[in-house]
Amino acid sequence: MPTSDPALDNLALDIEGVCIDYGSTKRRTRVVHDVSLTVAAGETVGLVGESGSGKTSIAMAALGVVATSAGRILVNGRRIDPAHRGSAVAAGAQAVFQSPYSSLDPAMPIRAILAEAAVHLRLPRREVDARARAVLDEVGLDPRITERYPREFSGGQRQRIAIARAMMVRPRLLIADEPTSALDLSVQAQVANLLMDLQERHGMSYLVISHDLALVHHLAARMYVMHRGRIVEAGPADEVYRTPQDPYTRALVDAAPLPDPAAQRRRRARAAASQVELPR
Repeated sequence: MPTSDPALDNLALDIEGVCIDYGSTKRRTRVVHDVSLTVAAGETVGLVGESGSGKTSIAMAALGVVATSAGRILVNGRRIDPAHRGSAVAAGAQAVFQSPYSSLDPAMPIRAILAEAAVHLRLPRREVDARARAVLDEVGLDPRITERYPREFSGGQRQRIAIARAMMVRPRLLIADEPTSALDLSVQAQVANLLMDLQERHGMSYLVISHDLALVHHLAARMYVMHRGRIVEAGPADEVYRTPQDPYTRALVDAAPLPDPAAQRRRRARAAASQVELPR
């Protein structure tokens, strides 16, 4: 059964020495190598890296969906074990994923989508409906939309519904995996600001996973940078963003678009001189 350690209660997420392998028993490929990171209670931490760096595997392991080959993961002091279904949810973790188009069941009305998230709480129907209306209002949507279907909403509205679904169980840890990357730029800012508002209101902890170092710099107090399954740099978000030490982190910074074309060319020239391939 999941265990609790009172000494770790001030950490919303504690990942220590985690390795993750994929493949058959005879042909295993290690995609995450000895990763350790923490998220304190009420803190926002970013995990940055390009596609294939291993960051989503870390998220799935923290949610109890992917098994680890070594190390341990604790959420709010409780050990996460894929063999015990729902251990992450029981520990107070929820997730918001990248695509608002694939993360909501198109055959279900919004009322059913939100109710399904809270089914393990065994609340009376009246309380579930009241909570659904409350979380929709919190994310900036009309509570009267509960009988409508996901196809009737824009991408930004769908992502707000996905956030509302996570909020149905009042999580202590929210894992946001590329929460804005499928959205238009103006909507990205709205969703990022919504996440910040919800954290201020409820005191949740966030692990924000993204390839966008600028977004993580905006949201997070600390950040970790992953490359080829390893943590290559970690520290205060502002420090990592402004004075990156690892060549790969510098490449991530240099890959971010700038509004000034001349400044963008100078940045690209520096990246080329460093001989580090820019993430695509």
